[in-house]
Amino acid sequence: MARQSVSKHLAILEAANLVTTIRRGREKLHYLNAAPINEIADRWIKRYDRQRVRALSDLKRALEDVPMEQPTFVYTTYIRTTPERLWQALTEPSFTRRWWQATFDTDWEVGSSMTWDNHGVIIADPEQVVLEFDPYRRLAYRWHSFTPELNDRLQFGDELFAKLSSERRSRVAFEIDLVGEMVRLTVVHDDFEPGSTAATMVRNGWPVFLSSLKTLLETGEPLPSTGSDKEAN
Repeated sequence: MARQSVSKHLAILEAANLVTTIRRGREKLHYLNAAPINEIADRWIKRYDRQRVRALSDLKRALEDVPMEQPTFVYTTYIRTTPERLWQALTEPSFTRRWWQATFDTDWEVGSSMTWDNHGVIIADPEQVVLEFDPYRRLAYRWHSFTPELNDRLQFGDELFAKLSSERRSRVAFEIDLVGEMVRLTVVHDDFEPGSTAATMVRNGWPVFLSSLKTLLETGEPLPSTGSDKEAN
């Protein structure tokens, strides 16, 4: 295809929010955006069918996927809210507990440590730090470690837990932009080790949690648990 044709098709997909982009210097990087597709599934697929659909999807992915060298995941969702309200949902325990089942104990200063309460398990690790804190615009921090207590709570299994606990901490960033009467939230999760096991879980989990965040801010109630709590944790 001609470069102009490729650009036209990408622009259509970007306008439909099926492709999301971020700029790195002079480069414009394009990523498939799973968040809106997952929102359709959560809102239209019957609750009792979700697990069967997820199981078939997991089987297909396991058989067909080619592992990425250094996976980076980018998700974009549009939420009918304000930057201030979304910032509260990302940082305040009364919000994060409802859509993510996690809270953070930190002063939010860059370089400060973060103690996670993840599904009732307290995780303190010197590598869990705030990387960026620009209110209502950008937030970034290191991901939590995987502890034996978290394994007991979420039942990863010995083999999976051994892989997760041996990997370095990844990084997650939230970018907030006001677009008309809506807010665009872009989540970038990167800095995984090549062949990372945690990366696969993050890919499955973030679309679910972002759907719950969007529903909470727009309706006042998060999505009901789908039984995939451990996938983004």
